[in-house]
Amino acid sequence: MTLNEFIQLEQCPSELPKALQALWHEFKGDWNRAHEIVQNASDAESAWVHAYLHRKEGDLSNARYWYRRSAQPEFKADLNQEWEQITRELLLKI
Repeated sequence: MTLNEFIQLEQCPSELPKALQALWHEFKGDWNRAHEIVQNASDAESAWVHAYLHRKEGDLSNARYWYRRSAQPEFKADLNQEWEQITRELLLKI
């Protein structure tokens, strides 16, 4: 699935990995649903999305914790660029 196809989905497919489900909901404006999806997940991809969500929220200390859990470097650039980077990388894995 391409990034363009992903963002044009009318509904979030339940077969997508949790991290991608969260990214879809966040893109559609539902930060809370996105956070609910990843907050109890234990995989590195979900931790990465969790880090992004807390960075977007402005909770940088919590975001740093989740970046460490995900083994990803802390992103310093634009939030939209980070969302796109994470989404593109995770789409390549499905």
